[in-house]
Amino acid sequence: MIQHSVFNELVKLVDPGVKPWQPTKGKPNVIMFVGLQGSGKTTTCTKLAYHYLRRGWKTALVCADTFRAGAYDQLKQNAIKAKIPFYGSYTEVDPVNIATEGVDLFKQQGFELIIVDTSGRHKQEESLLEEMLQLSNAVTPDNIIFVMDASIGQACEGQARAFKEKVDVGAVIVTKLDGHAKGGGALSAVAATKSPISKLLGMGDIEGLVEKVNELKLEDNEELMEKLKHGQFTLRDMYEQFQNIMKMGPFGQIMSMIPGLSADLLGKGTEEQSMQRLKKMMCVMDSMNDQELDSLDGAKLFTKQAGRVTRVANGSGVSVREVNELLTQYTKFSQMVKKMGGMKSLFKGGDMSGRNMNPTQMAKINQQLARTMDPRVLQQIGGVSGLQQMMRQFQQQAGGSGQGMPGMFGLGS
Repeated sequence: MIQHSVFNELVKLVDPGVKPWQPTKGKPNVIMFVGLQGSGKTTTCTKLAYHYLRRGWKTALVCADTFRAGAYDQLKQNAIKAKIPFYGSYTEVDPVNIATEGVDLFKQQGFELIIVDTSGRHKQEESLLEEMLQLSNAVTPDNIIFVMDASIGQACEGQARAFKEKVDVGAVIVTKLDGHAKGGGALSAVAATKSPISKLLGMGDIEGLVEKVNELKLEDNEELMEKLKHGQFTLRDMYEQFQNIMKMGPFGQIMSMIPGLSADLLGKGTEEQSMQRLKKMMCVMDSMNDQELDSLDGAKLFTKQAGRVTRVANGSGVSVREVNELLTQYTKFSQMVKKMGGMKSLFKGGDMSGRNMNPTQMAKINQQLARTMDPRVLQQIGGVSGLQQMMRQFQQQAGGSGQGMPGMFGLGS
């Protein structure tokens, strides 16, 4: 409640009251990136293009940076890796010509999101600022994004203002937040450019977390959904859930999306150890045969025939104890899925967001989740009651997609 009040007051101080620009599906949307040298514009261009590409948009990149040596090569390498069409030139020296030709080409080819990367420039470089204005007039972007380095501090206010006075900056992206810098100048940049505020970092992002889960498209795995309905869970299913967790990104990033948790909760070393442990468990399962992976009584199979444990340990290069630890972890998840399968209201009408469950059933699920969580994480979010509050938020965000419980289960792994 206090955090929410502080957030609202901060927003009132600097928010101009305008709605964030949203691209329109089915028509060409042009975005131009501007900012200082070395702020990470080129990399961020690719990241934004890839963000929309994964959501079904037809995206393209245009390199209009003719000032920095290697700028086109960098964008080209990034685009090829992300499988995004790109346009640029090694011989043309006029960035306006390149930008115009690239945007026109991609518009003719029916691209929906065209991102133009420009040269880095400083507020005292009047000629480069004038070039930026010419670029803006030539390609008439629907949105101009100012990219700022998190380490620049309050100096960004003057820079952002200078950019805003030349072109209509409508958004700010803060880069390099994975280091020690906390981006303290972000609010100053927002105030100077009159850009809208949607959220503050460090206060959690349940909506973003749900979006990451939805990207996994768990509902497309009909076989898994059918198993969950009947309370069935195999070692192969657990393997696939581990893969899903790794697709979602670093553990610290996922944790920072949960209200009350910090990305530094586990510490860098511990986070790396967690990822290595996950990979090791997957390696152990790689040494199992199809019968073991697909058996509904996977753990019992190993208990009845101890030789299987030894064979898997030898094949994966781990100890027998580590194989048994994996089987213990699998048993916990299997039991939780079995209890979920007994709650028919959870799967009513194909809606797995948990909205059909009564409070008692939801409380049981939360208690099961609490038992599988790291005690430090559970304590940080306020114990079982904090977990219940978080899951209510998760349900509200995921309710529209009907993906709440499978996604939640994937995170619990």
